[in-house]
Amino acid sequence: MLWAETPTETTPSAIDLNTLTIIGYHEISPPAQALIADYAVSQQQFELHLDWLQKNGYHFISVDQLIQANAAKISLPTKPVLLTFDDGYQSFYQNAFPILKKRKIPALVSVVGSWLKPNATQMVNFGDSHIPRRQLLSWQELKTMQDSGLIEIGSHSYDLHRGIIGNPQGNSEPAATTRLYDPHTEKYESDSHYEKRIYQDLKQNNQILTAHGIRSPRVMVWPYGRYNMKTIAIAQKLGMPITISLDDGPDHIHKSLGQLNRILIEGGMSTDDLAQEIQNRQMNLSDNNRPQKIMHVDLDYIYDPDPTQQERNLGHLLDRIRAMNVNTIYLQAFSDPDANGSADMVYFPNRFVPMRADLFNRVAWQIQTRTQVSRIYAWMPLLAWELPADNPVAQQRVLTENSQQGDHLNMGYIRLSPFSATARQTIRGIYQDLAKSASFNGILFHDDATLSDYEDASPEALKVYAQQGLGTDLAAIRQDEALLQQWTALKTKTIDNFAMELAAEVRQYQPFLLTARNLYAQVALSAYAENWYAQSLEESLKKYDFTAIMAMPYMEQAKDHDQFYQDMVTRLKQYPAGLKKTVFELQATNWRNNEKLPSAELSRTIQSLYQQGVLHVGYYPDDPIQDHPDPAIMRKIFDQQPSRLIP
Repeated sequence: MLWAETPTETTPSAIDLNTLTIIGYHEISPPAQALIADYAVSQQQFELHLDWLQKNGYHFISVDQLIQANAAKISLPTKPVLLTFDDGYQSFYQNAFPILKKRKIPALVSVVGSWLKPNATQMVNFGDSHIPRRQLLSWQELKTMQDSGLIEIGSHSYDLHRGIIGNPQGNSEPAATTRLYDPHTEKYESDSHYEKRIYQDLKQNNQILTAHGIRSPRVMVWPYGRYNMKTIAIAQKLGMPITISLDDGPDHIHKSLGQLNRILIEGGMSTDDLAQEIQNRQMNLSDNNRPQKIMHVDLDYIYDPDPTQQERNLGHLLDRIRAMNVNTIYLQAFSDPDANGSADMVYFPNRFVPMRADLFNRVAWQIQTRTQVSRIYAWMPLLAWELPADNPVAQQRVLTENSQQGDHLNMGYIRLSPFSATARQTIRGIYQDLAKSASFNGILFHDDATLSDYEDASPEALKVYAQQGLGTDLAAIRQDEALLQQWTALKTKTIDNFAMELAAEVRQYQPFLLTARNLYAQVALSAYAENWYAQSLEESLKKYDFTAIMAMPYMEQAKDHDQFYQDMVTRLKQYPAGLKKTVFELQATNWRNNEKLPSAELSRTIQSLYQQGVLHVGYYPDDPIQDHPDPAIMRKIFDQQPSRLIP
């Protein structure tokens, strides 16, 4: 059976009073006197935060309490809060410690060993700049605070609080998660060298702290909030069971302490702002509650054999992103030069397919650091890989039944079969290499995550069908409604489970990864269409963070475009959080005549979707060469939706 329609959307989750809140400060100092004014708050503002927390029933806890509670040795008070302070500024001892001592509030201070090593008269390599050593805590001050019983000293690394060369273009990227690029050898560091570098750094920081009478750290606070599962494992091996990032989301003390999220306090943050941040976490509000305004970018538009022209193309793209004020980018990580719908090149170093250019890292980093965009998804094929001919896995393809009947013989892509173990292993390797090569927030699985009602007829697939009691005669399966439903469900599950396996691989290096997948419009309009595509709207809404429906009426030859969208919205509203987990991806080009859709038409469509309750809207493709669509028109409509979380 296919699914039954489910009730309307549910109300937001109630506040969980046992959710741990971790708050991250830097300098407690007047911003005008601070080293980094953007993250400094005055003593007065700091005390206002503490007053608000105490008056609203929050209870400050120590690292020791957190560890014991995680081991089920004690219970924490309701609404527990852990205060953290990064970098070890002198202003903490002068302006924050007296307040904490007077109120008997515990806190965590994380320090960078290489910054503390020089004597008071020297300069410190502070990230990518320099500051006097005297502006940081002295060893005696650290010892005094530790001896008070209130302050726990954590690790902020020995020398990872800086950038290292992360690509051939010379971007400086976070040292803890970036594979070091050597411009002389034109190679990246190996897995073993990377892991050894991180291990030696964290070990050295522990050693310098203990050599000065500081307890070996039990907490690792990642510089810039950047980490991966490899760095977590290394920290835990070195005696730091707690590691803290800057990720969003609630913290639950009875789960692993290795991935704790934190609220970052910025300069001028009011108590109302802090209250909203805490409430968002306690209500477990996620990216589903933040309207996404999405530009879907083809790197093929940016790539050019001439590096100078390529940089000009990139600069123009960044200008368009800023002008349009989008907050999410779907960024192509593969290339299809022969335009047959399958990827035969990629834009990142890897072991399996040719690299057209080492470009994905560069573009993703520039977007993250030069624009307002908060989320970048790597757009990747799931199955549509056209491997080099000398790779035997290239023959492990999806095959179509030898039949001339029906309108859905194949989906038009060269695809590797999801039923082939060797094909799946090769695709896993491609995704692993992508995950290591760049920093991004999500994966968008391409529309190739599909099998028609005449696919897959490969030997590997037929073997699985036989094992599941379906037989191997696909025509007979189609003629039996019960077998057809069973076969469709098997294919749908196989595709979705493989996508989830790939996401798990990527999360080893991008732990907070979000998932999205393209879905054909017919599947969103008719439950029976699952048989034609091996795609399920219901299962997609359950398994992926977002379902990006290709809401493209010209491509679908819809007679009434308004009704096309309305029918889709009506169906989505029948599922819990259906609209919160769905992206309407619009077409900016009519591929049937290769004409650009007017920007005003796109704007009117988005306006109509917003009025119907749609939260997340994107368009494809963005054409920076012809400046289409018009950024001014698109910004005006996108700005009608906020970028903040909406309950």
